[in-house]
Amino acid sequence: MPFIPHTEADVSEMLAAIGVASIDDLFDEIPESLRSGGLTKVPEGLSEMEVARLMQDRAERDGRYLNFIGAGAYEHHIPAAVWQIVTRGEYYSAYTPYQAEASQGTLQLLYEFQTMMASLTGMDVSNASLYDGASGLAEAVLMAVRAHRDSRRILLPKTVHPHYRRVVENIVSAQNIELVEIDFDLKTGVTGTLSSEGFAALVIPQPNFFGCLEDVDRLTDWAHAQGGLVIGLVNPTALALLKPPGLWGTKGADIAVGEGQPLGAPLSSGGPYFGFMCCKQALVRQMPGRIIGRTVDLDGKPGFALTLQAREQHIRRAKATSNICTNQGLLVTAATIYMSLLGPEGLRRVATASHANTQQLVSQLTQIPGVRLAFDRPKFHEAVLQLDAPVAGVLHALEAQGITGGYDLTYLYPELGHALLVCATETKTTADLQKFADQLARIMGRQQAAPPCPIQPKI
Repeated sequence: MPFIPHTEADVSEMLAAIGVASIDDLFDEIPESLRSGGLTKVPEGLSEMEVARLMQDRAERDGRYLNFIGAGAYEHHIPAAVWQIVTRGEYYSAYTPYQAEASQGTLQLLYEFQTMMASLTGMDVSNASLYDGASGLAEAVLMAVRAHRDSRRILLPKTVHPHYRRVVENIVSAQNIELVEIDFDLKTGVTGTLSSEGFAALVIPQPNFFGCLEDVDRLTDWAHAQGGLVIGLVNPTALALLKPPGLWGTKGADIAVGEGQPLGAPLSSGGPYFGFMCCKQALVRQMPGRIIGRTVDLDGKPGFALTLQAREQHIRRAKATSNICTNQGLLVTAATIYMSLLGPEGLRRVATASHANTQQLVSQLTQIPGVRLAFDRPKFHEAVLQLDAPVAGVLHALEAQGITGGYDLTYLYPELGHALLVCATETKTTADLQKFADQLARIMGRQQAAPPCPIQPKI
């Protein structure tokens, strides 16, 4: 809370009501030998204004960078009302509301979130969130194997985010599940030749890690023709423009997962974020996480409750659908409010502006000698550029000018050479794009003639 509202009189009145002389008496069960005593190394207290100034000075040491990094975490404008509402006392808890009679407001919000996500993805059912997008993909893989029964092989393209692939491998590798890596076409940047051997599911990223749009209809129909399921790994903002996974191909994807961070969660040192998962009705009993249902009571009044999965389901060890025991309710609250404020048209404007800014950025940067577009393929709001100079050195020089210029792919995808993943969202202005282009042009002119830079990329 921003301040402590209780006066000395308030405190005395409360202590008298419970029959205690002082606050210290509330802790008399703690032995004296275990008490810390005075805080001798803590400096004298500061006023609210002094604390605010101190923290402002420390924050300014970090600087304020013009950000063109995406790679799974995206800088979008978040209306001030989102977190003003989220941090109200009624919502400011991430814990799952097991006591339905005392948690109708939170349950209704989660139900609204599920409704919005099911609509956005074109799927039948949504859960009430997972830890993050990467672990959500791992849960989708486990779910597909349980549902398929005949195979424990998963086709996992290299166009899926490398960190997601590592998380999936860490979670499922000890469960006798085989992950089959599918290479990508070096010209187009999308999933290449597929193996037709028996598999439980094919993962289809849309857009993929390179920002390219996969041929989701062809891939979905191919996977279903082979008897496999389809897991769509999607960006929720992109779904305001792109075909939802529920409509991919003839039958649609079977499971849709992704990272919800673009929906109202700020870039804050790597988290916290939340994952979402949706599926077809036929697979709902295999879905992990929380599911909120709407019902009526004995008097016919509407109400909300956890459904299909009781709390005890999550402590049944190997027999449980999942080991998830707490969702990311606080972030889901932010996402629900964000989507409510923007609405379908607002989300569409965000996605359209992000796409347009990326197109403009790529157009400007590829006019610079030594910079070219890696893949001639439709994209959303990210693109891979190939440079005629080491990427680490270029990024280091851009950083000195207050620009975080993208994500270095050199070590993750060495086959692409000096490759840089750039992103532009609706937050970027024409002046921002021009500043990036001007500085990159200046740096490329020097870097191409310089010896290799010893700086290692940040992975």
